[in-house]
Amino acid sequence: LCVWFFFLLLQVLNEKKLQEVDSLWKEFETPEKANKIVKLKHFEKFQDTTEALAASTALVEGKLSKNLKKILKKIVAKDAHEQLAVADAKLGGVIKDKLNLSCIHSPMVTELMRGIRSQIEGLITGLPSREMAAMCLGLAHSLSRYKLKFSPDKVDTMIIQAISLLDDLDKELNNYIMRCREWYGWHFPELGKIITDNLTYCKCVQKVGDRSNFASSDVSDILPEEIEEEVKAAAEISMGTEVSEEDINNIIHLCDQVIEISEYRTQLYDYLKNRMMAIAPNLTVMVGELVGARLIAHAGSLLNLAKHPASTVQLLGAEKALFRALKTKRDTPKFGLIYHASLVGQTNTKNKGKISRMLAAKTALTIRYDALGEDTSAEMGAENRLKVETRLRLLEERGMRRISGTGKALARADKYQNKSEIKVFDPSGDSTLPAVSKKRKIQEVEEQDAEVAVKAKKFKAEMK
Repeated sequence: LCVWFFFLLLQVLNEKKLQEVDSLWKEFETPEKANKIVKLKHFEKFQDTTEALAASTALVEGKLSKNLKKILKKIVAKDAHEQLAVADAKLGGVIKDKLNLSCIHSPMVTELMRGIRSQIEGLITGLPSREMAAMCLGLAHSLSRYKLKFSPDKVDTMIIQAISLLDDLDKELNNYIMRCREWYGWHFPELGKIITDNLTYCKCVQKVGDRSNFASSDVSDILPEEIEEEVKAAAEISMGTEVSEEDINNIIHLCDQVIEISEYRTQLYDYLKNRMMAIAPNLTVMVGELVGARLIAHAGSLLNLAKHPASTVQLLGAEKALFRALKTKRDTPKFGLIYHASLVGQTNTKNKGKISRMLAAKTALTIRYDALGEDTSAEMGAENRLKVETRLRLLEERGMRRISGTGKALARADKYQNKSEIKVFDPSGDSTLPAVSKKRKIQEVEEQDAEVAVKAKKFKAEMK
């Protein structure tokens, strides 16, 4: 069964040659050889492109279209004992269930389909090659447009592009701000130490310009009163060099660019946040919109991310470190992009691995729920986040309850034992012997031996 701009049903004439899969391509080298293997059984052309597109999309999705069902019903009525070779096993299962027609799918069928495609013009008479090429091209374009239009991953593309642009904007902003501070720092170096916020710094430079204008300028809408007074005082005694008006204009233009990009970045972040809450609400609740968007971008789509196990989700973004550790036989990394999640960030260093592993397991569940589930609420994500937070609190409390002195063993609750209030007689008080240990120290033994030797020498001397 083949589909182009028509349904084409071919009958196999010599089944013995089909058993040799490796050499089957030789039987389709020429149209004459191909006609000895298969012959035309049924031919039905589509009325227009719309009908061909509907039949093609149904076959791609593994479904049985109405036209194909009618054709196969005729075959069942005539040749019910025959087997139908299909290239898609899923489609073969649908045909078998609905029409009770025996279907086969094997490497032999794949080679047979490849041979039929190569010699299709010789198997069908009365169809010019130009018309065949035009029909194939038209159907291919229509099918591509349909897939692009109804692609379930097309919304993920917006998230991937947004997070990539957000990262690019952050890099550009850092470069611009660094250049602005360094450039204006030659003129007024003290301002950089007083104002630490980058956006406030650029707004202040944009409004005032030359440092000599700070004394007469009102920047109370940008700076607090205390900092404003400190800036004005520093401007009067500044050690910076004098610059021309053209230099100041260029610096102000750079500040305009920084402010515009910062405002657009804020707008883009809000857009990304809303998109993530609409497409993957549970994932957003678990790890945040930025980490969730980076995971989706790294995997390619939300559906691809849902196919990953929890262990892969945990290490996404740390592939180089993983393979380097495997190559050098060292410890493998414990986290990748998931390290930037707030739950991992608020954990102490010792428990980061445990929390990242548990967070990855719960995150994998929420991803599959968002990708394949029909519900759009974020209740599941909130429940799983609560479980991870409870586990985190438990680990931190266990870490604080240590036995003093060792610092290693965990505090354990001893078993309850009932203690009697009745006093018992202690027989150890009856002994009158001094409590001296049986084992003497080596030093004491040596001292006693020395005393005995001295006494022996004295005794010998007296005897003489």
